[in-house]
Amino acid sequence: MPIEQLLERFESAWSAADLAQELAATCAADLHYEDPLTFAGPLHGPGALAEHAARLRVAAPDARVESSGPRLTDGRFVAAPVRLLATHTGELESFPPTGRAVSVQAVLYCELDEDRTRLWRVRVFCDLYDAATQLGVLPKPGSLGQKAMLLMRGFGLRPTQ
Repeated sequence: MPIEQLLERFESAWSAADLAQELAATCAADLHYEDPLTFAGPLHGPGALAEHAARLRVAAPDARVESSGPRLTDGRFVAAPVRLLATHTGELESFPPTGRAVSVQAVLYCELDEDRTRLWRVRVFCDLYDAATQLGVLPKPGSLGQKAMLLMRGFGLRPTQ
């Protein structure tokens, strides 16, 4: 499967009805996966990734991942910009739903398996602070709330730019 099709299928897997089957079709059996919400370290195998994605779906059942720019590849490594769009309507761990929409830019940095037919290592880089401000969990940069938070943390007041 060409890299473009592989990435498109991986992105669409996140909102597919049969998530586990789609991830198994696009990921190597010994997959290593990391994103900012995999706190315990990398996930191993498509099954572990499917469980992780299922937990995230509880928090945002309407979540979808879409390409947001050209992909860069040398045939073995791929950098793919994507956008995650979702509405936080369900609980995530002990974090209650906010009902707010979130749009987060991310980059998938992937290494293909030896046969170059499946994703072997995937790391997701995104701005969690931006996501948290969109959800109302953290104050917006430069706001009075952010200044108060910095003051409480002992950083004092800083001039805005």
